[in-house]
Amino acid sequence: MKLEAGSKKLFFVVCLVFLASDDVFAQSIFKGFESLFTPPLSYVVHHINSAIVIDGDMNEPAWQQAEWTSSFTDIEGSLRPSPKYNTQVKMLWGDTCLYIAAHLTEPQVWATLKQHDQVIFNDNDFEVFVNPDGTSHHYYEIEFNALNTVFDLYMAKPYRNGGSALIPFNLSGLRSAVKVDGTLNNPADADQGWTVEMAIPFRDLSLGDNVQIPVDGQVWRINFSRVEWDTKVENGRNIRLTDDKGHRLPEHNWVWSAQGVVNMHYPERWGYLQFTKQDGPVAFVLPYSEQQKKYLWLIYYKQKQWFDKYHRYAVSLKQLGIVSRKVKIGNLLNTLSMEATAHQFMVFVSQQGGVGYHIDQDGFVQQTKTVK
Repeated sequence: MKLEAGSKKLFFVVCLVFLASDDVFAQSIFKGFESLFTPPLSYVVHHINSAIVIDGDMNEPAWQQAEWTSSFTDIEGSLRPSPKYNTQVKMLWGDTCLYIAAHLTEPQVWATLKQHDQVIFNDNDFEVFVNPDGTSHHYYEIEFNALNTVFDLYMAKPYRNGGSALIPFNLSGLRSAVKVDGTLNNPADADQGWTVEMAIPFRDLSLGDNVQIPVDGQVWRINFSRVEWDTKVENGRNIRLTDDKGHRLPEHNWVWSAQGVVNMHYPERWGYLQFTKQDGPVAFVLPYSEQQKKYLWLIYYKQKQWFDKYHRYAVSLKQLGIVSRKVKIGNLLNTLSMEATAHQFMVFVSQQGGVGYHIDQDGFVQQTKTVK
């Protein structure tokens, strides 16, 4: 088709208006939920052939070559002040384990809890959250204090969806060690901090007989949290501060990838962990599916907001302020659809001729199977 000069100009302007309207549409439907859609951080974890000695030191060459994560931020991100003490993490992986080492700067290293599966965040602690399959369900939480006391649990689904912590669950093959740079539980001197090092078997992060050993390029969801209490010295001990009514002051929650909400149990907000067997620098590649799922989570949040207000779910996307079922994700056109009753819903996103995903009222994300 041949266009005259004036027609070409008009066609170009129409295209720009159409593209701009796509961008305005995308921005408008996310309005009010911006803190839940800041881009999660990512880390490319390199494969090693020899096992790491778990002793609380990071003196192996493999650790020296591994990159540090960025320093932790407040759990709400830029909405809150930056942490006063630094926290960073390194990761590696082998044929059987994920290795994690964290260094926590701390002028007063203290810990009191010594029994396995006590609620370790009542001390200052370091926490790991990992969701291998990216469904936001079937994930694991592990907490450590400076005594190397461990609290490990399994979550079938988040608390917000009626989940509860399976505390009797144990990572039976977990190995961990802590090294204190200073003197534990001695407020009379100044410490530098503490390091926790661990090896988490992939077998322990798997359900049933299907051991989830990563392959090159695979992406998991992971995040880390540090709980820090304000304390004072009393009778030679670090005691948590209280208000004038005797209630403990709230803890500080510092994380690697900002959650945007004071709740670690939003797995869709965790960072990305990309496994590689390649040598040298490897760039993180965000899976296209994660861009699609962003729209599923938006509608999920909108539905929960609607339910809180009306005590039932919306039965159409239009009720939720989504007037167009067609959305451009990246450079590809996708279709949104929803099936809903007053008490349940399922939202779909699909690329024409490509893979689609869906989410339900429990926040369970799965790939949509096409019927042939």
